Amino acid sequence: MYLYKLEVQLEDKEVVLIVMGDSDEEVMHEAEVHINKHFIIPPFIREIVLIEKRRANKGSAYVIEK
Repeated sequence: MYLYKLEVQLEDKEVVLIVMGDSDEEVMHEAEVHINKHFIIPPFIREIVLIEKRRANKGSAYVIEK
């Protein structure tokens, strides 16, 4: 299992997702699902970029600055 840090470019903003999964393909699909669930009106996704991939071990984390 891995933790993936993704940047998602929507029509009007950029969001960051942390998704856990076994493969890049699975995580990209799950990212789309979670974005569509999060917003009342599903946004147009311009691009999903894989920023970082780490093994999901106890204590694994990302620091996200704004």
